[in-house]
Amino acid sequence: MIDAPLTAVSFAPLAVALPIFGAALAFILRRRRRSQRVVTIGILVITLSLETWMLSQVWGGETYSVTLGGWAPPFGISMVVDGFSAFMLVVSSIVSLAVLLYATGQGMADGDESGPVSIFHPAYLILVAGVSNAFLAGDLFNLYVGFEILLTASYVLMTLGGTTARIRAGTTYVVVSVASSMLFLIAIGMIYAATGTVNMADLAVKLSEISPGTAMVLHVMLLVAFGIKAAVFPLSFWLPDSYPTAPAPVTAVFAGLLTKVGVYAIIRTETLLFPGNQLSNALMVVAGLTMLIGILGAVAQTDFKRMLSFTLTSHIGFLIFGVAVGNQLGLGATVFYVAHHIVVQTSLFLVAGLIERRAGTSSIERLGSLAKLSPLLSVLYFIPAMNLGGIPPFSGFLGKLGLIQGGAQLGTPLAWVLIGVSLLTSLLTLLAVARVWNRAFWRKAEDATDPDPLLLVGAGEIRGATYDIVAQEPASRYSDRGDTALLPSGMLAMTAALVLVGVALTVFAGPLFEFSDQVAGQLLERNNYIEAVLGTSGGLGR
Repeated sequence: MIDAPLTAVSFAPLAVALPIFGAALAFILRRRRRSQRVVTIGILVITLSLETWMLSQVWGGETYSVTLGGWAPPFGISMVVDGFSAFMLVVSSIVSLAVLLYATGQGMADGDESGPVSIFHPAYLILVAGVSNAFLAGDLFNLYVGFEILLTASYVLMTLGGTTARIRAGTTYVVVSVASSMLFLIAIGMIYAATGTVNMADLAVKLSEISPGTAMVLHVMLLVAFGIKAAVFPLSFWLPDSYPTAPAPVTAVFAGLLTKVGVYAIIRTETLLFPGNQLSNALMVVAGLTMLIGILGAVAQTDFKRMLSFTLTSHIGFLIFGVAVGNQLGLGATVFYVAHHIVVQTSLFLVAGLIERRAGTSSIERLGSLAKLSPLLSVLYFIPAMNLGGIPPFSGFLGKLGLIQGGAQLGTPLAWVLIGVSLLTSLLTLLAVARVWNRAFWRKAEDATDPDPLLLVGAGEIRGATYDIVAQEPASRYSDRGDTALLPSGMLAMTAALVLVGVALTVFAGPLFEFSDQVAGQLLERNNYIEAVLGTSGGLGR
């Protein structure tokens, strides 16, 4: 049964089905690496094209529901396509495709015949399917299924290679993820017991009919479950130790997407199921602590990837800030900022992979002379770093300005405190990224602590036939390996492409902010969503 007109939105289930089908085909082709790559990339290109078409159908503010299996809502499985879900699908698929092409370039350069890459492509497509299912889910159980699909795939991707560090980090990740999933599943069971439904449009009507105390318990349980997945303080302890150990492409796609699915779930449930900002003060406190604790952790790091992991958790606080403010201005800025954060944070993790490949380390203390060794790499770091730091006129500045304006419009004392915390966080973010810029790119390699010979020879800091502090091998081995070998064109091209997407968010900020403001209005005005799924609003407004 299809409730939408026969347009792109009618094919919304294909955004989930295509990656699953592609994963099965990629697994069958696991002994044919080239064919496997072609299938995986082709499936993602087709999926992105479909999602872009879907976004064009809802750009004007429409909301559509696609009901599967011939069961009418609220009993059947509903997939809902509105501006928010379609926008998140497109942004996530752009990032997923860029990271996949980056990983393909890395694999082709390294010769991956002996590596565990045969399972990478199927697991990667399963991850994409889980993310898409979560964004389209019209009921809580299907949202849970989406989380479990992407988390199962992420377990596999995180432990690729089977090193001790990855297995240890993967264990922590699995334990935390299973705990949050159990809490989410218990909350779903309690919600069904209290209301007789898990359809979110139906819940928007029925949750208002149960006792306020019961509703508050269910509200808090969902927030805690999603807060773990989104890595908000104090539930973010697992992330900085888990993400940096994974391969560079895996870390990049995790940083860009996984926590944002948790944020998406928070935004959707807070606006649709629990309107009225009952927990706005608590969310403001959580947002402020997430920003501050995260960025203080980032400033204290000496490893580039761990620093990025802490900035990732810190800037989740900005997104929770917008949810806590709860007005249209703040929510609109949040929708824009989540797209900015997905693109920019992923770009920086891809740059981290290039730096580690070029310099042999991600330790800030051991890096130097990268501006001389690779000017292009310097540019690829500088642009998203300044964007993350919120330097005008980049999208990071525009998104933060919108959040601050939303907080100022609310005007409560706690909102003003949070504005101050957000400004301090932005300054400390700029300090953290500037420290990497100064030490890794402009400091001479010979001044670094125990620099890799690749840095010293490549920068021309030493001469002679032998330099064997680390490798006990002739210097010619290092000097013969230029940027072409160390930084494959496929990896550079995809990093540059994603950096340009981040710049495009600035260039097209005007129409994107208009769209984000429209999406915020849709989120706050629940009738359209409920009518699209149930055919009636139930008499509800905001």
